[in-house]
Parts: sequence; C-alpha cells; structure tokens
Amino acid sequence: MRPGALDVLISVDQPSLARWVLMLADALERVAGARVFLRLAETASEDEPAALRALLALERLTQRRGRPCASDRIRKAEAASRMAEPGDFRPDAIIDLTAAAPRNPPPGTVLLRPLYNGHAGVNALAGALFFEGTPEIAIEQRLPDSIEGAIVAHGFASLEVASGLGEGMEAVYSRVLTLIVRELAGDGAGAIFSPEAMRGKSVRRIGAANALHRSARMVAAAAARAAYHLCCHPSHWRVGWRFVRPGDDVWSRRDLGGVRWNVLADPVDHFYADPFPLHWQGRDYLFFEDLDYRTGKGIISAVSFDERGRPGQTFPVLEEPWHLSYPSLIEWDGQIWMIPESSANREIAIYRAVDFPLRWERHAVLVGDVEAADATIAAHDGLLWMFAVTREAIGGYSDTLAIWHASDLFGPWRAHRANPVLVDDRAARPAGNLVNLDGMLYRPVQDCRAAYGAAVNLMRVTRLDEEGFEQESDGRVAPGPAWPGRRLHTLNYNGRLEVIDGFVIRPRVKMLADMVDRRFLPR
Repeated sequence: MRPGALDVLISVDQPSLARWVLMLADALERVAGARVFLRLAETASEDEPAALRALLALERLTQRRGRPCASDRIRKAEAASRMAEPGDFRPDAIIDLTAAAPRNPPPGTVLLRPLYNGHAGVNALAGALFFEGTPEIAIEQRLPDSIEGAIVAHGFASLEVASGLGEGMEAVYSRVLTLIVRELAGDGAGAIFSPEAMRGKSVRRIGAANALHRSARMVAAAAARAAYHLCCHPSHWRVGWRFVRPGDDVWSRRDLGGVRWNVLADPVDHFYADPFPLHWQGRDYLFFEDLDYRTGKGIISAVSFDERGRPGQTFPVLEEPWHLSYPSLIEWDGQIWMIPESSANREIAIYRAVDFPLRWERHAVLVGDVEAADATIAAHDGLLWMFAVTREAIGGYSDTLAIWHASDLFGPWRAHRANPVLVDDRAARPAGNLVNLDGMLYRPVQDCRAAYGAAVNLMRVTRLDEEGFEQESDGRVAPGPAWPGRRLHTLNYNGRLEVIDGFVIRPRVKMLADMVDRRFLPR
C-alpha cells in the first residue's frame, strides 16, 4: 500500500470472530510491519444461522475429530490483547470483516473489505461454499469521499484439502489473508479488477433442511470412504508415455488422441506421478515421483529406454528424509540438474547429477523458508523465471502462484514484485515444463476446480517481466477414452518422448489390480 509501518484496524462482528482473524493480524505484523488491533462491531451486522452452527459442530466431531481449524469461532477473551487500542491510534487502514453495508473510511484511511461472490460476511461465504463451490474472492477498496469501491485483488481458493464446510471456509480465509497482506505490504502498483464476483449473485442461507441433508450425506460418505480404503489405495497415480513426432503431440492436437499411450508398470504398493522425460547422450530417460504407500513418502525414481523405445526396470535415484516429487530437470553448462519439490522441507533446492542417472548431489538452496510446490524454470527475454505454487501452512496447495527471476541458474533469485501474482485454482499450479510455440511462451497448469489435478489447462503467457505477469487460457486437456481415469495433472514433451499421468482406482490386492489393469488400460 505504501512504504513505512502501518497502523491497521480489523473490524469484525463478535459472532464471526474466528481463529483466522488472529492469523491475519499476525501476518500483517510479520510481513507488512504493521501495528494491528481488533475492534468488535458495536452492533452485529448478521446472525449465524443455527443450522450452520450445527453443521460446523458435526464436522468438527466426525470429520476433523476436534482438529483446530482457522474457521473455528473463538471467544472474545482469546483476542483481548489485540483490542487494547492506544489513545493515539489512528489507523492507516481498516479491514472490514463485517457484513454491514459498505461505508467510506475517515480522512487519511483506506478501507479493505473481502467479498464472496460480491457479498460480505460469514453467511455469504458459507452459503456460496455450500450451494455453489469455491466463491470468487474480491478485495474491495474504499477511500474517503469515494463514490463507490474499487476491486484491487481477486482470486479463487483451492478446496483440494477441504473435507467439509469448515475446512472450505479455512481454505478461502487463507487466500483472503494472502490477498489483503499483499495489498497492504505492496507498493500501491496493483491493478483494478472487474471480476465475476461483482455481478451481484444473491446470498443463500443454509437452512435446517440443508444441514440435515448434508449431515446424512456426510455420514454415508464417511462409511463409503472407510470401505473404499479397506480394499483400495486412497489415491493412485500412474504414468503414461509414448514416442511421438512433433505435430501429433498434445500441444499440437490439444487432446490425448493420436499415438497410443503406454502405461509405465508400477507395483501394487507404489504410485508413480509427475513424469519428466530427458534425452541425454543418445538415450531416453524418464524421471518421476515414486510414492510408497507404506511410508507415505515420495522419492525420485527413473527408468531408461532401450534403442527400440522399450522401458527397462525402475530404479531409485534420489531420496531425502522428507517427501520429494515433481523432478523438474534442466540442462545448464553441459550438466543435468534437478529441482524436485521439497515443500515439506520449506525450500526450493537444486541437485546436480554427479553420476547420471543414478547419483545426485545436493548443490544449493535457490529459495529458502518457503512452502513451495512444483518449481519450474523457463528462459524468457534474457532472464530465468521460476514458477511455483506457495502457501503458509493452511489452505490448498494449488491456487497461489509465485514467480522469481534470476540471470543465473544459481541465483540470486529475486521474488516478483507482485507475488503472489495469481490466486486461482484453475490457472496457478505448474503441470510440467513451459514451452515455446510460435514465439509465445505457454504454461501447462493444473485445473483443480472440480478436484485436485482434474485436468490440465494450457495457458499462453501474454506478459512476463519484472513489473507484471499475465496469461490467458488457450485450451484444456482432460482425461477421456484415450487415457482412462478421472484425472490428469502433468504434461511434458521433449520433441521425442511425451508423458502424462493420471488417477485411477487401484485395489490393494495385486491379483485384483492386475484384473483392473487388463480391463481398463489402453492396448
């Protein structure tokens, strides 16, 4: 918003005082260097329906088993230390979390108000999530003497890790926090948006009949999940590969048709995902995440292809005490480097192949103290650009895009001035290497609106520089008859070997798994 420390006042209805409000205050202090206080609205601007309270209570008991959630209500006493405003406190910014009618702030103050499909307050958020799915978040800014508000930030939160309404609210709140902190910690260079949310959808309140129906479904779904997990692995990803000439690849066709896909054989107690192909010294290799269900931890494994294009046996190449996935590969100064996802270790680290392809050595940390996933590097206009999705402990993993740039692979890597440059569950998370087509840069991205990794969207980058980032949709690739399965979340092609991955039902018993494979895998 402006340089220097800020005084910020957060206004909230007492019935809506939740744990995330304290998280917002902490983040503003930590990132923006602000002095933050809370004020409970004198008159509550909305009441929380009894049906909503009952539904959230049931979820805490049956789905979260008492696990704390950012959307949980807290007592006034828990926020008491934040409410002692000093006598000289005159806020530079007011964050209005109430459902009250919009108002302009006093002179010298800016007011920010989160909206959910165009409406403010807890009931607007809960109703949008319950009846429509993830709402469009908009941050409205009001200035003294302004006739109407302006939208200075907007986005869509991913619900991939949300198992109920309360966790859905947590996911949305986490991105409201991100957008507000970015606006107040920024330099005032943000754009003015006209998002879909401002079209004025009506607020739908959750009634007793809605809550009863959802509760019954919740109990049935819990029973179904328990039965499913007894006989099948919770999620099983597999890798598809094919050798294909340019012009018949997915980027050219914009579908999965053409040359038949082969499936990389996997053991019944592992899944393979995030494939990256490499042609090196006359031979083809494929690197991928290899997750063992028994440990729940991923390592990086690989397979090499013979002169007839047949894969050999899978072999491990990199393991750390923490989970690894998404082995993004890059050739630099005649050597091969790997940047696997290390979000569990809060870093983006790079490894060098010291005995390719078998042995890799940790070389450097490119970006530290960050929970980042699927880092992917591309060269553009004389710089290297690294894309990754980020989060801070809560919310989904697939909606918040951050970018860094450097003149050398080993940095220093500088964060984009507009980070996070995007909050969108359909257009943020990398799904493979960026490609250059007809002089334009394209990004494959995960579409996580319907489910995690539901499809791959093809995005054309229309602006990428140190001042801004823009992209637009140029197609969508979804699973279908050519690739049985319900999901698809990686696409890579190196001019020879094209690879994808997908989600399937996988029985725990090998005999049953083999029967499913014979029935459904492409031949």
